[in-house]
Amino acid sequence: MPDRRDPEPGRTVRPESRSSAVSVLPTVREILRMEPVARALPEVLTGRERLDAPVRWVHVAETEEAARLGSGGELLLATGVGWPSDEAALRRLGRVLVESDVAGLVLELGPPMPAAPAALVGEFQTAGLPFVVLHREARFVAITEAVHARIIAEQMGALRARDDIHALFTDLSLRGSPADFIVEQAARVLDSPVVLEDTSHRVIAAAGLDAGHREGEAELADWEQRSRAAHRGPGDGWTIVPVEARGMRWGHLVALPGDAHPAGRSNVLEQAAVALALSRLSDRDGDEWTRRSHDALLSALLGRRFAGEGGVTARFEAAGFPLADRTVAGAAVRLRSGTLPAPAAVRAVEAARAGGADAVAGRHPEQAGTLVVAVSARQGRSLADGLFEAIAEAVAAVRLDEPAAVVAVGSEARGITGLLSSLEEAVELASGTAAPPDTRLGRRPVVQRVQHRPLLRLVNALGSDPRLLEHTEQLLRPLIEHDLATGGDLVEVLRAYLTHPGNRTRAAAASHLSRSVFYQRIALIEDLLGMDLDDGETVAALHAAVLARGRTGA
Repeated sequence: MPDRRDPEPGRTVRPESRSSAVSVLPTVREILRMEPVARALPEVLTGRERLDAPVRWVHVAETEEAARLGSGGELLLATGVGWPSDEAALRRLGRVLVESDVAGLVLELGPPMPAAPAALVGEFQTAGLPFVVLHREARFVAITEAVHARIIAEQMGALRARDDIHALFTDLSLRGSPADFIVEQAARVLDSPVVLEDTSHRVIAAAGLDAGHREGEAELADWEQRSRAAHRGPGDGWTIVPVEARGMRWGHLVALPGDAHPAGRSNVLEQAAVALALSRLSDRDGDEWTRRSHDALLSALLGRRFAGEGGVTARFEAAGFPLADRTVAGAAVRLRSGTLPAPAAVRAVEAARAGGADAVAGRHPEQAGTLVVAVSARQGRSLADGLFEAIAEAVAAVRLDEPAAVVAVGSEARGITGLLSSLEEAVELASGTAAPPDTRLGRRPVVQRVQHRPLLRLVNALGSDPRLLEHTEQLLRPLIEHDLATGGDLVEVLRAYLTHPGNRTRAAAASHLSRSVFYQRIALIEDLLGMDLDDGETVAALHAAVLARGRTGA
């Protein structure tokens, strides 16, 4: 839900530090290396540690009055012709220059001032500001011209960079790009990790994370705790801007430390935040971000698109799904109609939280009619049927004409790999569980536990054992090759037959085939395999092979 506080529009909650921003200004060190200065043999007397300070402007200041009129950040050039000669006056001049916050002072040694006055040098030494002397005559006009040309050129470059960033995110807004793609583009531009979080500090989308084996584990570990600390005060160089519009704040866009950008890191994030706010305003409802986030998490897990357990674990925990010291289980929900309404996933999460558990829910990446739900509860707290009934009822209630739902529940487990196995068990179990009849007499869901399917549990326990894979390949090779050559569906027809043993009518309905066509396919399967599907041992062996093939996603 959005935060309806009265935020300050466009306010940067945690701006980048001055050192992390791109300076379009040359530094004192860079100016001393410029040809008009270098040929005059500069020597740094004081303030070497401040040579990398930016210089806002360069001008000649021969009198105390001229120096006093500066606005800070100037590098002053002088010959000393208008300086006082007594020590007290020189100290006073030094204090005026220091208080004016000049970037430094460059003195050309010559007849008016053959040596740097000790009193003036002392004031600069105390303040730690650069005091530079030139041992040869210098053309001050050439110095100011070179420096000012550099400043103006870099300012123009920064303006062009800002125009490019504005155009990029404006195009994304007009195109209706989703939130995760906008975050991805912000991370690409900044070449650093960027995270979109909601107002409860749960990660909605993240991009630019470590692409190695750990896959963002370091960036997202303990996210909520670190994010709250960063919002409270300076630390870690995070740049944070709100995502808000029309008096509603939906979250924050966070850039983790990285290299500077010509347009400024804050400016890039602010433009991206505007695009995100416009995207949110155009969403069909307020749950779009959560749905996309959960779909992406579950799709990556079920598709095994992760290099290491640490990275995917960090992603789930950052999204508000704790795994440490938790009991987890996977569930798969199917409605009788076979159609999942858009709000179904969010309603499932709400029902789980009402039952005292955390949850992530989303559409199965390959089975559009199946809602997968990952549930996490504190150790010692039972994941009873009542919790999953409540989840299924909440999903079914989204459609007023939906009489009931089927919810298949995998084994209770620990950790991310246990959750993956449990989800796969639930999906496989749901695919073989018949939907309740449309009696309209009640809406109580059907809850099926994987404990009631011992063969499925055995196949999942064996995992990717090479012997099981070899068994599957040997038995099903004729059917697989036939399907690949003809675009057929014999493997799926066999799956339906084995799921409903002894009831060919239900098996034909599950295959979406007429009974006569179904019988023809079964006869062809028996011919290709050279097996009798009425033989119990044959059916058991084939069922294990089909379950194993479904587990590997083949």
